[in-house]
Amino acid sequence: MDVSVTMWSLTIVGLCALIAADFFIGGRKPHEVSIKEAGIWTAVWVALAALFGLGLLVFAGGRPSGEFFAGFITEKSLSVDNLFVFVLIMAKFAVPTIYQQRVLMVGVLIALVLRAVFIAAGAAIVSTFSWVFFIFGAFLIWTAWKLVQEARVDEEEEEFEENRLLKAVEKRFPSTDQYHGTKLFIMENGKRLMTPMLIVMLAIGTTDVLFALDSIPAIFGLTQDPYIVFTANAFALMGLRQLYFLIGGLLKKLVHLSYGLSIILGFIGVKLVLHALHEAGVHVPEISIPVSLGVICAVLAVTTVTSLYASKKQALAEAGSGEDRARDKDSVDV
Repeated sequence: MDVSVTMWSLTIVGLCALIAADFFIGGRKPHEVSIKEAGIWTAVWVALAALFGLGLLVFAGGRPSGEFFAGFITEKSLSVDNLFVFVLIMAKFAVPTIYQQRVLMVGVLIALVLRAVFIAAGAAIVSTFSWVFFIFGAFLIWTAWKLVQEARVDEEEEEFEENRLLKAVEKRFPSTDQYHGTKLFIMENGKRLMTPMLIVMLAIGTTDVLFALDSIPAIFGLTQDPYIVFTANAFALMGLRQLYFLIGGLLKKLVHLSYGLSIILGFIGVKLVLHALHEAGVHVPEISIPVSLGVICAVLAVTTVTSLYASKKQALAEAGSGEDRARDKDSVDV
């Protein structure tokens, strides 16, 4: 899709306006986010993404629109996996509930800027070297296998491990252990100290970039258009803060999410390899965008249903075991 500089500028200005509106309407004053508020804002961001996709359909055609929706759904589903790590980060830094939305808002903005750099670099590489699709495809297939292996490991306690950049920042700049509202720096005994608020924001933003190592190749497997790649990532990330509060309690119930994401990444990896072979002159079938979109939606639907069923079954089993133990205890007492 041929996108002019003017269209790029208008898109970035529009996204900045939406982010500003989100901040001044819902995120300016620190407060605990209710399920109702999170649900309304999540619906708003999904609706805006849908309107953008329909706009592409009207003005650019079915293919760009289909690529956007496939990319948006893929990035959104992968971003849900990020929320597990965000929960660990919030717990590690003991972020007060009223400040969590501010942390997520700034952290996501950092992630969006860093992802834009990744996308620009990826677009330049893809346009110059077609063989890079072999690398992207192989990496996604390997990532899919790794996700399956990790899902099979029963980890009773997970802990967040700080990345090297975050460790370097904490080592170089003096910091305080206490939160001081939403302040990032404070003056104490004549020294300028960094607060945990800034550290956790950096943790959220830089950790998300690690997830971009598989999500960016994944979306390039669906479209090579930098404009669609960027906008799909932007809309997927901008609603992540509200999604965190909306499905925070539901995350533990999505027990099959890793399996679903592994199938999606593996599928896109195969799609990339087939595309690379086609570009190399080998006559192989290519997977169309409608098929990709259908597979992604079907996998997510099945994963959600089976996860909720498995969680409900496990809860009933645990409840039954608790009743049996209670009856045994009563028998002993008698």
